[in-house]
Amino acid sequence: MPAPLFFLPGWGLGRGPLLALAEALGGEIIDLPGYGAAPLIADFYAAADAIAERLPAGATLAGWSLGAQLALTIAARHPAKLGKLLLVAGTASFVQRDGWPDAMPPATLSEFATDIASDAETLLPRFVGGFNRGDLRARAVTRELLQLAEPHPAATTLATGLGWLRDVDLRPLAPRVQAPSLLIHGTADPLMPLAAGKTLAALIPGAQFLAFAECAHAPFISRTADFIAAVRRFRHD
Repeated sequence: MPAPLFFLPGWGLGRGPLLALAEALGGEIIDLPGYGAAPLIADFYAAADAIAERLPAGATLAGWSLGAQLALTIAARHPAKLGKLLLVAGTASFVQRDGWPDAMPPATLSEFATDIASDAETLLPRFVGGFNRGDLRARAVTRELLQLAEPHPAATTLATGLGWLRDVDLRPLAPRVQAPSLLIHGTADPLMPLAAGKTLAALIPGAQFLAFAECAHAPFISRTADFIAAVRRFRHD
């Protein structure tokens, strides 16, 4: 019997995109702070610690995008909590920094944050379409994600998440991960570039890296059956 499985969603879309995946794998979704009934926690590391408190010892924790950054942080700061770690479209730093070129320019994120604050209803669909560019099934995946997405959270929650993406650099934490880890990445991901995923995998001791060809930022939607099969193998290894 595999360990309990928990999913952390990405920024802006809520738990909806992960519901079918969690059901297929017998997992549970934990809302990010500020989403659903979860209270907003302003500090990224305090948010990760609060999520860790909800996990049983030895759990398998899966995170997508921003959720992957939180999952990585939990694995590094609370090693007893995690039996295995699954990062989907993960990165150590969402924005470019010294020694980390494969990421979004900080000015681009700043401009996006300003636009989201003024018109989230328009910008969120464009954001989803943008992070699917290059996917073999881009239009279908974008349409499905928008149908599955929950109503966006409060503006403060969206801004807090963007602030985390701007500020957090997890390179120092990645080598502290002790749990067996699998990173799944789309080769065409324009938001979290493939090179960033590979570099992050190299920082995590013993991590496996699996690239899904012609997929962008949501490989679990682009190639659902293949994704589920990969996760099942990882859980039962």
